[in-house]
Formats: sequence, structure tokens, C-alpha cells
Amino acid sequence: MIFLVAQLGARMHYAVPRILHRAGMLARFYTDICAAKGWPRLLSAVPPVLRPPSLRRMRGRVPGGLPRDRITAFSSFGLKFARRLAAATTPAEVIATYLWAGRTFCELILSTGLAGASGVYTFNSAGLELLEAARERGLAGIMEQTSAPKQVEDALLTEEHARFPGWESPPGANLYAGEFSSRERSEWSNAGLILCGSEFVRESIAKAGGPTHKCAVVPYGGDFPPPPAREPLRNRPLRALFVGKVSLLKGAPYLLQAAARLGSACQVRAVGPIQASEPAAAELRRRLELTGPVPRSEVRRHFDWATVFVFPSICEGSATVCYEALAAGLPVITTPNAGSVVRDAVDGFIVPIRDPEAIAEKLELLARDRELLAWMSANALARSREFTLEKYGERLVGVLKGTDGTPKP
Repeated sequence: MIFLVAQLGARMHYAVPRILHRAGMLARFYTDICAAKGWPRLLSAVPPVLRPPSLRRMRGRVPGGLPRDRITAFSSFGLKFARRLAAATTPAEVIATYLWAGRTFCELILSTGLAGASGVYTFNSAGLELLEAARERGLAGIMEQTSAPKQVEDALLTEEHARFPGWESPPGANLYAGEFSSRERSEWSNAGLILCGSEFVRESIAKAGGPTHKCAVVPYGGDFPPPPAREPLRNRPLRALFVGKVSLLKGAPYLLQAAARLGSACQVRAVGPIQASEPAAAELRRRLELTGPVPRSEVRRHFDWATVFVFPSICEGSATVCYEALAAGLPVITTPNAGSVVRDAVDGFIVPIRDPEAIAEKLELLARDRELLAWMSANALARSREFTLEKYGERLVGVLKGTDGTPKP
């Protein structure tokens, strides 16, 4: 089988099309903005010192190893998508933008052609029309559910707003949430195979009433560089790192509460955009070092600074940052809802969601027991070798070859 892959953005550094190309299973790769195709290639002419963060992020959209003649990038559409998303000021406007982008992207691909593919590989909310077309033509339809369904995510976020009123702007009435959830359910119906990055995603599909008999759990992997030579973690001060949006959904209030309990015993740094009200952000700054958003190419130095990674997320798919932390040799403290591959009490700790006391207790333990810190660091690095791009490719291709991908009742 050869697949047409339709992917908005540079998700996981274009892991899926790269894997399928290496396996001889890629017919064509469709995307929005890609620095290897169209006018974005000209951005390399801008001197590095003059590139703003947005331009540096765009320059990172390079699908390494994919021949240019296998890539179709709808750059003008991608630029319009980025502008509309940047202009969205409410959750409803964001969801409306994603709905527009998903439909438009599929229409552009269908008007261009399916490139002789025997199957389509899509991602949630941006593949419905392609999956419908594949079903009509008797082609395989693969849909990857990259995160918990919107219905489940919204329910969890509503609970967080009730727990921390005023932390973020209230979501307000979202006229598009139902449409978004309906689109996801329609994608499940038209797909022959639903890929989930974690058991948490599969369980969340079940909570949303989805067809779990179509689901296969395939943990991710990537090109994560090994840690540089450095002073052993046991000899370094305890430094806890968080990477991601500093928000309710990522568990930021619980990270703050854990940091308050630890005081000066642990430095805590949060890398990522801050989605919090001014009072909440001010409280965060009193306890945490906040860097704000940084280009992905610069995140590595923050992993090198840390001795432990903390990710108290309320809802994910299978968070890439946890894979990156393992590859950096960092013990990881996270939740079941992060969908991580961390083994509890081996590579780090799995703590319940909404439990800052548990986070603080584990950090205190690692601060006291430096041999445990070193042992978990070695385990984390060894664990990461099971989640390279090659290992991910073996898992993914194995699942794809084990099914014809045609829809089943």
C-alpha cells in the first residue's frame, strides 16, 4: 500500500511522511507551509540575526529526507491559516479557524488529486472529506487521533475553570464546539483504522462513544539528540523544567503549588507561551522562572539546564516533550493524562492529575536521594532508545501492514 499523507503543520518534525517514504509507502505528502517548497524556501536568504521568532519557526518546517517532488505545499492557504489563527481572540474563533482550515485543506487536496494512492493518512479535524472520498473509492482510510477528543478535553477544561476561577479568560459560549466534535466522530466513522498515541487517547475515544474496535495504540518516537557531556545530575542542584503552554489544561496551577511548597529547594523553569490572567501570571513569576515562547531550535538548552522534567498535564495525546525529556536523560514526573511512555518509579513518576502534593513529594525525594536521581536518569536515557524515529517507524508500518484500512461497521 502507498499512502497520501495530509498534514497541517510540522507535527513531530514530519515523522509520518518521513517514515512512510523510507518504507516505500508514500505516494505524496500534502501540507500547508513547508520550507522545502514554494516561496518559504526564499526565507533562507534572510540573515539569522534578522529573523524574528515567527520566521525562525517557519524555517524549522523542513521535512528532512523527503524528495521535493513528493511534496505539495499550499503555501498561500497556509499563510492565510496562520493569519486567521493569530487573529483569533476567543476559543470559539480558534475552533472556527480550525474547522475552516480542515475543510479547505481537504478541498485543495481533492482538487489536486489523490496521486494514485491506495490509502489516505489524515489527522483529526483535518481529514474528513479525504476519508469520505477514500471510502467512496474503496481506498484505505487512516485517521490519527493526535489528542483526546474535543468533547473530553472541553469537559476537563471546564472543571479546571471551576477549580481556578479567574486564572484564564472564561471560554464563553462556543458555537463551534459541537460542530468540531461532530467532525471528529464523522472521521472515526469513515476511517478504517484510528491510530492513538497512547492508551489515554483510546480511553478518551471510548468516553466520547467512539469505535474503539477500530483503534490501535502506537506510541511515538523521533530524532531526539542525546544529551551532551555534562556534570552528573547527582552533583547538580535540583532544577525542574516544564515545556509547553503555561495554562490550565497543561496543569500550570499545580506546578505553581508544588513550587510554592518546595520554595528554594528547587528551581522551577517554565518554557512556553503564558496563557494566564495578569494576577495568575504575577503569582507564577513569584515562584517560577518564565521564559515565554522560544523557537523549537532553542528548547534544547533548557533541557540541558534541567535535572528533572515536570509535566502535570490534564489532557494530551502523547506529549512529545516527555519523549524529548527522556532522551535528554531527565527523570520525568507526569500524569496518566499526558499519555507518556514513562514507567512509574523507573524513568520517573506517574502522579495523579490535580495533585501538587504528589509532585512536590517526588521532587523532594529526588532532591534527597541523588543515587535514585542518577539511576532514573540512566533509565530515562535507555528508555528513550525504544522511541527513536526508526522504532516508531517499525511500530507504525507494522500496524499499517496489518490492516487493509477499509472502513468496518
